[in-house]
Amino acid sequence: MSDTIFGKIIRREIPADIVYEDDLCLAFNDISPQAPTHILVIPKKNIPRLSDSHSEDHAILGHLLCMVRQIAANAGLSNGYRVVINNGQDGGQTVDHLHLHILGGRAMAWPPG
Repeated sequence: MSDTIFGKIIRREIPADIVYEDDLCLAFNDISPQAPTHILVIPKKNIPRLSDSHSEDHAILGHLLCMVRQIAANAGLSNGYRVVINNGQDGGQTVDHLHLHILGGRAMAWPPG
């Protein structure tokens, strides 16, 4: 298990506002939201970055995306939402544990960065 803040949340060493959990992933409200709804979805398996995933991770990667759909629906994001995965320093990743951002509750602008 990762010793990042996300690993500590998975191990319940620090609190989080958890909105979903199963055997493979955990979802919680971001403590620094960038939209009215900002939920992070993380795998319980330690995968530092998307670029560090391997072919044997395809099931968990697919599971994360399927859970995004369910979590967004549960959050009432019926008008749409954005899913973001930052990868590495230049991609804006600040925690070395793969995570998906669900952003919603307002119209999203393009381009994002």
